[in-house]
Amino acid sequence: MPDLNTILRSLGEFILYPDGSLQFCTLQFLALFVVFFGGYLLIGRKRRTLMIAYVVLFNLFFAYKVNGVLMLLMPVSTVLSWMLTRSIRQAETKRWRNIWLTVVILADLLPLLYFKYTNFFVQTFATLLQNNFAPLDIMLPVGISFFTFQAISYSVDVYRNRFREEPTLMEYAFYMTFFPLLFAGPITRAGTLLTQLRDKHHLVLQRSVYAGMWLIIIGMLKKGLVADYISEYNNWIFGDPTAYSGFENLVAVFSYTMQIYLDFSGYSDISIGLASLMGFRLVDNFRYPYQSLNVTEFWHRWHISLSTWIRDYLYIPLGGSRVSRVRRDFNLFVTMVIAGFWHGASWMFVVWGAVHGVALVVHKLLHPLLDRIPNNRPVRILSCGLTFVFVAAAWVIFRADSLTTVANIFGRIVADCDWRYALPFFEARPTFSLLLLISYGLLFMHDRSYRLLERMFIESPWLLKLILLVCTIQLLINFSTGSIQPFIYSQF
Repeated sequence: MPDLNTILRSLGEFILYPDGSLQFCTLQFLALFVVFFGGYLLIGRKRRTLMIAYVVLFNLFFAYKVNGVLMLLMPVSTVLSWMLTRSIRQAETKRWRNIWLTVVILADLLPLLYFKYTNFFVQTFATLLQNNFAPLDIMLPVGISFFTFQAISYSVDVYRNRFREEPTLMEYAFYMTFFPLLFAGPITRAGTLLTQLRDKHHLVLQRSVYAGMWLIIIGMLKKGLVADYISEYNNWIFGDPTAYSGFENLVAVFSYTMQIYLDFSGYSDISIGLASLMGFRLVDNFRYPYQSLNVTEFWHRWHISLSTWIRDYLYIPLGGSRVSRVRRDFNLFVTMVIAGFWHGASWMFVVWGAVHGVALVVHKLLHPLLDRIPNNRPVRILSCGLTFVFVAAAWVIFRADSLTTVANIFGRIVADCDWRYALPFFEARPTFSLLLLISYGLLFMHDRSYRLLERMFIESPWLLKLILLVCTIQLLINFSTGSIQPFIYSQF
């Protein structure tokens, strides 16, 4: 048994040194959150100023644990954004409001452009000039895209007079640094979080705590159990598709389609669940996206916080649908290309965004014709199947490191996809196959069935809730592949 000095030394090292492996599906984070949550409950929502200060300090500590000294970017951006947005409020003419809005957006975007895209632009120019290029030693801070988008949405909403209440610096710091949102959102508007923060009657209720526990359990099962387990197989195939059969490549396409959904929706569930434990209601980020009947509907259901952000702060300012058909289609395509580029500093993300942009434009053009097709069950099933196949194929572009890899995957599928491989594949990888099949089986669960399970959990005895939580953690330990895989979207 370790002595007191060893325990204190370990505790000191944990507090003083950053740890990039700290993620929501780790025992380390769960233990840290329990300590934090105990203090949060002791302070209570009635002592509002102390509660805000306590959460902000924990937010900054959590940011330091995952980003090291780069966490300083977050408070600096917070203070700068808050001060410049105050200038928008105080401006007496529209001209100065426009100037200050431009200044604050540039101030918000410059760190993101530097940390995320410097090497991409330098490498692109080096390739065009046929020069050798050594990438600069620039580390991307976790969550920079998400708190940047939150800052921009706040400033634009103030400019548009859609958020009239002026938060204090401490309240704004709470909004900008809220730790459940750090890794990958959901991108939260000031009107959602700050309004609840200012509600003096908004308390931590028993039902919100139980609902939060439910979401955390579901999120850990999605992300920590299934997504992490099947990711290893996907890494093998995408690493060298020509070394595997066409059937194995086809499985990887549908396996990655499931992985990215479970990874990101699982993370969102955990984030929303953590906030719910603290008495805050965040917007849903996914709404059964693979049940979509067309690609437009898919983007209404997938990563909803990003889709609505892009619509409100990019597509509509470009003119949206209030312009000619040609200009509308151009706006739609450009918006999706930019959305693709936001996901990562790689031409593959640009291509992925362009593919979805073309698909959205084509769907808009065909909409009058599609409206004439009967909306019966067979048509809906066919529409859902075609949409799913398109989305799955596009995810290959998203995941692959080059168009050569994309060509190799689809080439192997076309040339060597023999369904006689199915039984030997299942026998060789039974756990992988069962997890994938069960996940797809649950993928098309009706929302009423999910809400029924949620209500049953919330109304169950607290001992049963505790047993389910412990069993979930034990499953994560038993199925661990050796290390927790990073959230896919944390790199964006």
